[in-house]
Amino acid sequence: MTKIGIIICGRYINCGGGKCLKALKEHAGGFAKYPKDELLELVGFANCGGCPGGNIEYVPVEMIKNGVEVIHLATGLVVGYPPCPRVTQFKEYIETHFNLPVVIGTHPIPLKY
Repeated sequence: MTKIGIIICGRYINCGGGKCLKALKEHAGGFAKYPKDELLELVGFANCGGCPGGNIEYVPVEMIKNGVEVIHLATGLVVGYPPCPRVTQFKEYIETHFNLPVVIGTHPIPLKY
């Protein structure tokens, strides 16, 4: 089992997470990297805090308390308009300061994005 945390863009604070959760369940999009028979457990779901991403310093701490092993930065950070200019910095920061792997992407990119 792999324990997953998801961080979404602050612009989508009201997002219910439907596409991300469906992708997690189906091992699609950013979750396709895990073997189909591996159980994935969501242990954290939060937003970045809005520009410039103030929650990036704090959210991983809470996720670590819940046993997170991998953090996924949501697809909305990449394909939102405009795309997040800090997504690469977020990935590097989390990996460096929290020693956690970070995957950019959650759900597949919808056709109408």
